[in-house]
Amino acid sequence: MVVVYNCSTVELTVCSLEGDRVGDDFLEETMARFRQSFLVRHVFGWVARLLALASLLALAARACPAWLSSIPYLPDLAALTPWFILLGLLALLLALMSSRWFTALVLIAALALNVYWQYPFYQEGSELNGQADQLAALEHPDRYDEVARVMTLNVYKGQADADQVVKTVSDNRVEVLALQEVSKDFVDRLHKAGIDRYLPHEQLSTSSKEYANGLWTAAPMQSPSKDDVGSRSSMMPAANIDFGRGKTSVRFVSVHTTSPQPGSWNAWRRSVSDLGKLRNHEHTRYVLMGDFNATYDHAVFRDMLGERFSDGARQAGHGMSMTWPADRAPLPRLVAIDHVVVDRDIRANQLQAVPIAGSDHAALLATVMVE
Repeated sequence: MVVVYNCSTVELTVCSLEGDRVGDDFLEETMARFRQSFLVRHVFGWVARLLALASLLALAARACPAWLSSIPYLPDLAALTPWFILLGLLALLLALMSSRWFTALVLIAALALNVYWQYPFYQEGSELNGQADQLAALEHPDRYDEVARVMTLNVYKGQADADQVVKTVSDNRVEVLALQEVSKDFVDRLHKAGIDRYLPHEQLSTSSKEYANGLWTAAPMQSPSKDDVGSRSSMMPAANIDFGRGKTSVRFVSVHTTSPQPGSWNAWRRSVSDLGKLRNHEHTRYVLMGDFNATYDHAVFRDMLGERFSDGARQAGHGMSMTWPADRAPLPRLVAIDHVVVDRDIRANQLQAVPIAGSDHAALLATVMVE
């Protein structure tokens, strides 16, 4: 604004308005030049297109049927599907800035589909009743009521901190513990740390000489088994635990499937599918806990669940429980491959991921209630 001395009030107002118009025109001209610049028109535009293509590939990987899910590297891409919401938002911003309208429309459609897929993890699910909350919070939990706090952890070839595992069990009043990739040395350290004070009943099984999967429980095990699945990946121990003063029995299974890696894509798909055989046991109620090496975005995992089983995190509706990798700080945990899967008439809630020193997985805890 140019101020002219001895101007009247009216003249000052006119000068002010003209100055504002000049400022607005300058800003519009600057923005127009920015939008037409090489950086925005070309660099931003092409980056937006490349990110849009990556988002579409991730959505295609997620949408692939289970029989195609063993295409090399497709499982890795599908596992990262939720993160493409953030990538898609960045791409959409770049597309709008560079006036790539078709790219922007494609990104909006891709974002809408991805949000539709992920939204149930953040939609309020079934809550446990007040009595269940009180029972789960008891200092010395009742081993025979309708509620149990459970925990699963891949201990990374026995390298996890056994003392921290026992402390987590104690602090969270865990009644059923499922561990994967335990070594003989780790089991010895677990006993030395005092696991028997909280979970005195144990079932271990292995098809190799190095690592095993195991279950530890507060209540006595009924019908323990070294392997309930007959999977090609590993032996998965199981046992029945009584709930409701013996009114019902739930069979817990410690799960560990094959990791999706070069040379083992088909073995990974088959090992996850093997768990689906348990749906044929109509008279047994299951809770499957462990390292599934698959997320809900893998079709083979969704097929394994079928109409009978439910993913505890999706059922609770409090967000995704990312558990891997847990040892690459400051990189966040990127994928939810550890699960607590529950049968019909069993509800899961209060899911919590807890980092454990020495393991590349975070422990996953949940409260389950048998109805």
